[in-house]
Amino acid sequence: MPILVMKFGGTSVATLDRIRRAAKRVGREVANGYDVIVIVSAMAGETNKLVGYVEETSPLFDAREYDAVVSSGENVTAGLMALTLQEMDVPARSWQGWQVPLKTTSAHSSARILEIPTDNILSKFGEGMKVAVVAGFQGVSAENRIATLGRGGSDTTAVAFAAAFGAERCDIYTDVDGVYTTDPRISDKARKLDKIAFEEMLELASLGAKVLQTRSVELAMRYKVRLRVLSSFGDMGDNAGTLVCDEEDIVESNVVAGVAHSRDEAKMTLISVADRPGIAAAIFGPLAEAGVNVDMIVQNISEEGRTDMTFSCPTNQVARAEAAMKKAKDEGIINFHDLVADTDVAKVSVVGIGMRSHAGVAAQMFKALSAEGINIKVITTSEIKISVLIDRKYMELAVQALHDTFELDKAGA
Repeated sequence: MPILVMKFGGTSVATLDRIRRAAKRVGREVANGYDVIVIVSAMAGETNKLVGYVEETSPLFDAREYDAVVSSGENVTAGLMALTLQEMDVPARSWQGWQVPLKTTSAHSSARILEIPTDNILSKFGEGMKVAVVAGFQGVSAENRIATLGRGGSDTTAVAFAAAFGAERCDIYTDVDGVYTTDPRISDKARKLDKIAFEEMLELASLGAKVLQTRSVELAMRYKVRLRVLSSFGDMGDNAGTLVCDEEDIVESNVVAGVAHSRDEAKMTLISVADRPGIAAAIFGPLAEAGVNVDMIVQNISEEGRTDMTFSCPTNQVARAEAAMKKAKDEGIINFHDLVADTDVAKVSVVGIGMRSHAGVAAQMFKALSAEGINIKVITTSEIKISVLIDRKYMELAVQALHDTFELDKAGA
């Protein structure tokens, strides 16, 4: 039988009624002749609740125990989905990561997939099982401990299974009916894209778009997995949703494909650091070892042999960054006057493969923000994106202004 991978996000399995609705979609594909691998997330809100328990118990938590706690949400959903399918007379069985076994690295809370052996699940398909309901987001390390893939890791699980099993396609079901030019909750002018290039989707995902996890798009691009983003609500036709595909498969597109935002950003500045060779390594080495995900980096002009170094990181990693810098200072690795954290900022970005061949995008962006009285704190660019840090209170205004400036409500503008 051909294999289809179907992934259901947290909002799609938030209640028993929604699990039943998702199960009906699965049952329809079984009736169409597929053996189905269903990847499930935790029910909406469950992972945040579990993370909250961990952070309240231990602010600088042991990542191995973090994984043991937060992975339990997906286990619950997998069991409930399998039971629901069984009640529909669809032969189904739930699978936790270690039962597959999905083998990962030992980087707890941000593990990478090493291997997905197919023998166990394929043998069960051969024995009459029609649906394997796999708990997303989790695997097992070489030390035989549960390891999770990071937030949104169920998307990565789904694409990895599609690649490993040679699935006909991978359908990602979520609470929106595709990929939009920006968050529809912020701009009512947001437009659904029929297609988006892998590269653009990678940037949007890494910059705060919640539709797909970055690594899932990387895997889909590498293994040529047919990837569709669909809504789990309402009736969907075969051509519904958004297809994530190669750039050459898109005939015409806007210079800017979308506007992304992330409100969970912090700006951290090391004041008066010695400006000498190796200082950047002395700062960012300890941060990397502490598991701090550094994004934007800006160094000020040196004055009298001292400089300021600014970087951004997720707000939930500020305490970890502060601890790493204090330790490095105490050990004499670096010397600085003060460390200032601003947790009231947001990142707003514009993305588009058309930016490679069109000049003036940065000027348009900065002019639009200036017209709204929005001050830019930090700027970073790449070949197909421009990102800025601004005061968080202006985030929605900035997104709306940029969406209008680049006329993203119009196709092929």
